Amino acid sequence: MKKKTENGKFRGKTVLVTGCAGFIGWKVSQLLLEMNKDVIGIDNMNNYYDPALKIWRLNSLKKYPGFNYYRVDIGNYKKLKKVFEDNKVDAVINLAARAGVRASVEDPWVYLDTNTKGTLNLLECSKNHKVKKFVLASTSSLYASLDMPFKETSRTDTPLAPYSATKKGAEVLCHAYHYLYGLDISILRYFTVYGPAGRPDMSIFKFLRSMDTGRPIPLYGDGSQTRDFTYIDDIADGTIRSLRPTGFEIFNLGGDHPVKLNYVIGLLEKFLGKKAKIKRYKLHPADVTATWAHIDKSRKVLGWKPVMPLEEGIEKTVDWFVQNRDFVKKLQWVD
Repeated sequence: MKKKTENGKFRGKTVLVTGCAGFIGWKVSQLLLEMNKDVIGIDNMNNYYDPALKIWRLNSLKKYPGFNYYRVDIGNYKKLKKVFEDNKVDAVINLAARAGVRASVEDPWVYLDTNTKGTLNLLECSKNHKVKKFVLASTSSLYASLDMPFKETSRTDTPLAPYSATKKGAEVLCHAYHYLYGLDISILRYFTVYGPAGRPDMSIFKFLRSMDTGRPIPLYGDGSQTRDFTYIDDIADGTIRSLRPTGFEIFNLGGDHPVKLNYVIGLLEKFLGKKAKIKRYKLHPADVTATWAHIDKSRKVLGWKPVMPLEEGIEKTVDWFVQNRDFVKKLQWVD
């Protein structure tokens, strides 16, 4: 393995962020722009969920003079290569992904195209254009064991769905490119990201929408499953901190405070002021029953720790939902 580079701050100017109109990509791009970095945003604006929400996020980024947007699919190597040829890229943050465990069971091919092939295309472009830093967004879904908290060294070679399998493929491709070509790479395993303007396919926004309209919320299992919820601003902060040179490292970014889904439902009821009706479904075999991030490595190497308490984060999320209720109502939802 190549020798680690000396640790320090990222000093580059231009960061290419894929998935810039997605939930995490939007917030990371926004934070970089506020730090006076130039952001090259890439997003294919697919319809996994209503693109109107992605357009809303994208329009907020276009207000910054340092933002330059390309509508490109990272699975298209020819078009992606052109973006690198037309710009001097100092770092890549790959946040473009097909997400969703259950959806990946229905259509695994699109997950392979984006999560694995797309990452390969970006790595090849980064190698050819001597990009200083590559950051890959990965997932806590790789941890299929119940030995918690999950450490970066915990077993991740038994994925339960194509989503996590294709993310594992992306991770090992990153290692190969680090080993062969010396690319400086950080891999981030995110734990249940939530917050304002979040993904409508995630449980919190599905619950809010159903509760607000008096419909029963879809609950898989009995609600006793636990998740290590992590606020979007904390995730964006950790992602940008990971731009520093590390050689090749994997980091968990999680709240380090797992809670039962039933507790989160109670918080939503409190801040929305409405009682949840519940429609129960059988737990999907690809769903894990618990997640919990071991984050000592992220604390020590990145100087990162989550600062948003779950209760305050849920309140902020509900506030955004209420303030944008008319917009949210117009979104096309898939239950």
